[in-house]
Amino acid sequence: MSPFDPHTTPTRYLTADTPGTGGVLKQSDDDFLVEELPAYHPSGEGEHLYLWVQKRHMSTMHVVRLLADHFSVRRDAVGFAGLKDKLAVTTQLFSIHLPGKSEASFTAFEHPNVQILWTDRHANKLRRGHLLGNRFIIRIRQTSAAKVVHAGKTLATLARLGVPNRIGTQRFGLLQNNHIVGRALLRGDPTAAIDAILGPSCQSPETQHAARDLYAQGKFDQALTAYTGGAHTERRLLSALARGASPQQAIGAIERTDYGFYLTAFQSAIFNALLDDRIERNQLAALIDGDLAFKHDSGAVFPITPDMPAADREALPARLARLEVSPSGPMWGKDMTRAAGEVAQRERAALDAAGVPEDLLNALSRRQVESMVGQRRPLRVPLRLPDVEAGVDDRGDYIKCIFELPRGAFATTVMQEIMKTDLSTVGQDDE
Repeated sequence: MSPFDPHTTPTRYLTADTPGTGGVLKQSDDDFLVEELPAYHPSGEGEHLYLWVQKRHMSTMHVVRLLADHFSVRRDAVGFAGLKDKLAVTTQLFSIHLPGKSEASFTAFEHPNVQILWTDRHANKLRRGHLLGNRFIIRIRQTSAAKVVHAGKTLATLARLGVPNRIGTQRFGLLQNNHIVGRALLRGDPTAAIDAILGPSCQSPETQHAARDLYAQGKFDQALTAYTGGAHTERRLLSALARGASPQQAIGAIERTDYGFYLTAFQSAIFNALLDDRIERNQLAALIDGDLAFKHDSGAVFPITPDMPAADREALPARLARLEVSPSGPMWGKDMTRAAGEVAQRERAALDAAGVPEDLLNALSRRQVESMVGQRRPLRVPLRLPDVEAGVDDRGDYIKCIFELPRGAFATTVMQEIMKTDLSTVGQDDE
């Protein structure tokens, strides 16, 4: 599969020998429950107010904006450890930098879709990645409860072999083309980037069709008026274009966080393509010369070389079986640690196929370097505490799947393995 094929279903399942359950996800927010597993607990003292927040049918970034407005702070004064699904009921930590101010200085925060369960104080801002992982409770609908046996077998296999660490479809956005935007930004093609964000698309909701057609006609003012609710980045771009900004100038209207999302989506598309290739080669749980092995306990990597100590090489099969180490793939960036040999050749070939050769990464703009932090990502991750349960309620049969994943892993990847269906339209954030 090309790294830029918009079809986001895996080309090969790790559990291909087990039938899928079929069905659908997220018929209601209550069918998808997520609880963040914090890396630490607040100390009780400090300039940052920590809030344990439950949100429903709302993106993490929407909550960030609501909290910033309520506490009269800049959005970058609001910290969070990770993005959570919009079409779900999720619980996670936020922090607000409030030096010299007490919580009593503000009115009570009220919103029908957001509930603050408790507050505390801490000395440091909560930052991205400051979590151990997430616990999921997910119901599959429109399936037979009898297929729970397949779900149980798949979860047991993933717990034993590890979960392919595929980056979920939500990373690629409502139109499933965030990676296309990211590629255009890296190639210095602002017109292509803006066309991908604003142009007509068969993936766009019907409520956006008129606005996108107006953009294609060059009627930027009318297109801006045609958008109703959400579409934060689209509105900013159209507003700039309507004022006469050039495409290059208009790109500057994309906020830093959103700009970074596009570049991360490009990295993710390359990673997913290489992951599918690794599964096809039956090398997901193997380490070959040239690999950079990922240590799950520390996040460090070490090279697999022909001259590594014999005792270390002999220990690798047992360490792989215990999911202590795994092969890693590239989240490309200028300073990312490179693999060697055949592994490096495959990784460079995937980047070249996307039209962004490696030497282009050495000429990134300052804004791109800040957004596109290169790193190695494990090609598989452990799945913990798996459980399944079949049931029936007023909406019919369901299969409930319960499991924990480390930070950065996507529950939709697990559910794709269980269901064996295309989940590219599940849970997209229409922001």
